[in-house]
Amino acid sequence: MTLPESDARRAELARGYTAARERLDAAVAAAGRSPGDVQLLVVTKFFPAADVRHLIGLGVRTFGESREPEAGRKIAELRQADATDAAVAAAEFDMIGSVQSKKAKSVARWARTVHSVDRAKVVDALSSGVQEACDTGSRSADLGILLQVSLDGDPHRGGVTVEELPELAEHVRGAHGLTLQGLMVIAPVDGAAQRWMARAQEIHAAFVSDHPDARELSAGMSGDLEEAVAHGSTCVRVGTAIMGPRPLVSQ
Repeated sequence: MTLPESDARRAELARGYTAARERLDAAVAAAGRSPGDVQLLVVTKFFPAADVRHLIGLGVRTFGESREPEAGRKIAELRQADATDAAVAAAEFDMIGSVQSKKAKSVARWARTVHSVDRAKVVDALSSGVQEACDTGSRSADLGILLQVSLDGDPHRGGVTVEELPELAEHVRGAHGLTLQGLMVIAPVDGAAQRWMARAQEIHAAFVSDHPDARELSAGMSGDLEEAVAHGSTCVRVGTAIMGPRPLVSQ
């Protein structure tokens, strides 16, 4: 018997999420870390609100988005359609993609944390956006900030260099409505993931020595989460392994 399309998609997402959860749990155990040390952020960019709703039904509460206004529309659709659903209300969304300063105010209305901050201009725009969102009742808490660090120093891939990191960190610490929580990295495609994650761990350790409250390290995706966990990641961003291939027509 063929399942209805919605039920088939829910089953597909359940298989992907269970497999990713098992991979993460195994990686945490192999690294000698405690269960719960590493958050699984399910990346739902390009996928519809219906998929997020399925995942919420499976117990997922934290999601990653990378495009605005797509993310804002999706979150609004979820919350308007399920206004009385406590699980939907409890779902949290992080911005993991590059933020344009002109869209920062929109992001500040819905994001729990922004993982990809690499410019002072964006810091200022997010700070202004948080203040406006608080004034209008769209949010009541500070916005978490992770600074994206370039592991190979190539500015075209996003991220600040290690040399630029201290100045940007201080800029965030002085901004209204923002909380510096740590760092984010994306392993370059050239070179072994093990090498890049070891470098990320080294940078993160030095950063925490200067900013002991900013202990988060967002590192690792579908292809390299084991290496990231072995080198101290506190959040892995997993999309393809759970969601499947990107849909041909995005929302």
